[in-house]
Amino acid sequence: MADEKIDRGVARMKELFGDTVDPTPGRDDFMDITIGHLFGDVWTRQGLELRERSMITCVALTVMGKELQLKTHLRGAVNAGISHQAIEEMMIHVAHYAGWPAAVNGLRVAREVFEELDT
Repeated sequence: MADEKIDRGVARMKELFGDTVDPTPGRDDFMDITIGHLFGDVWTRQGLELRERSMITCVALTVMGKELQLKTHLRGAVNAGISHQAIEEMMIHVAHYAGWPAAVNGLRVAREVFEELDT
């Protein structure tokens, strides 16, 4: 059972992040929980598509101001087929619920990621 969760988690992480993240199980307990539970159980649940989970995660990270994780998940969002325009619209929407500073910061991070991906 645990191996199935890890396998599902590694597959989902590779689908979302490609080779930019190293989902190697067995490195430490925290990574195993991240791979097995978060990506193997939560990110593979029925009810939301990958794109939807990615959008929710990017919005949550924007609101919390977690730039490092936001950068990783914005790359994943693009890999999941979310356009640059849709991500910018997410930030406009976030501004009205979480405040302008959070959205301005999120948009700045998104544009940095877009620039990195475009080069």
